[in-house]
Amino acid sequence: MALRLFYQGTRYRIRNTSAVLRWIRKVIQTEGQRADEISFIICTDAVLLPMNQQYLRHNTLTDIITFPFHAKGDPLAGEIYISIDRVRENAKAFEVRQQDELHRVMVHGILHLAGYRDKTRGQKAQMRKKEDAYLSLRKGST
Repeated sequence: MALRLFYQGTRYRIRNTSAVLRWIRKVIQTEGQRADEISFIICTDAVLLPMNQQYLRHNTLTDIITFPFHAKGDPLAGEIYISIDRVRENAKAFEVRQQDELHRVMVHGILHLAGYRDKTRGQKAQMRKKEDAYLSLRKGST
């Protein structure tokens, strides 16, 4: 299972990288999934907004865009772009630690790769419940 972490346009760096990636592996396994190659790209609004406009036709800022590269039933593969600018702002708005919000968004991307959606109220509630459960498994990655 290859999990990779890249940074684009930001000086921000994830602390305890190896522990965070071990935790993400545990999330994937707990979901009953296997993974091929997943890349997390931590970037800025300036990087993510044009992607949101081009690929999703949304002219808004977003905290995450997930690009799956696998067929249903195959090991998970894809790229997960995360705006650290949105993560910082959301952490302030929700009164949580920035690191906790970043971890929530990382899990959110994994859940999207695993097939979960968040278009309806019920889907959003299901994803939030799973995010909360997986955040509680983070021993050693915070």
